Amino acid sequence: MSPGAAIVAAWTVWLTSWVLAAGWSARVASHADLGAQSPSRVLTLAAVVMMAASYWPAPWGVLWTTPAPLGWAMLALAVIGFAFAWAARLHLGPLWSNTAAPTEDHRIVETGPYGIVRHPVYAGLLLAALATAAERGRIEAAAGALVLIAGVSLRAKLEERYLRRDLGDDAYSAYRARVPMLMPFTKFRAAASARRAGGG
Repeated sequence: MSPGAAIVAAWTVWLTSWVLAAGWSARVASHADLGAQSPSRVLTLAAVVMMAASYWPAPWGVLWTTPAPLGWAMLALAVIGFAFAWAARLHLGPLWSNTAAPTEDHRIVETGPYGIVRHPVYAGLLLAALATAAERGRIEAAAGALVLIAGVSLRAKLEERYLRRDLGDDAYSAYRARVPMLMPFTKFRAAASARRAGGG
């Protein structure tokens, strides 16, 4: 099996398990917010189509050829991304929802993966998508990864707007100040840079 085929298998396993677990989701408090999710869903669907198109035979789309050892490394990163996403879902437990709308019992969770990034499911999937794009080395995959970043960022910001509205801006702002949105450890680097700039 090639690294590319193994990555496809990994995506298939993750997607199948995620869909099968769709029924394990908290009840949404209100459906009035669901329409606002449409732009992020359109971007995500477009990203999926682009990523899938990178497996179609179209030699004009090749940007680079990834050596097999690097391809296997990208597979490892993709699997780490899937595992991180699943760890976040399991950690959230009954608070998990497959929509951006608030759930009936939602609250701020800042432990486990949620102590590393505020949106660990999205962070894990972005890592898997970027690793896939790097292994594919094609225009379609690179474009799909970029569009997915846009879609996920839009959805994450939408979720945070709901959380600030329903849980209180002060409470959520304190969490935002401590934990980065999608890129781990960026808050620590920013704080370290600020201390160096201030001579501390």
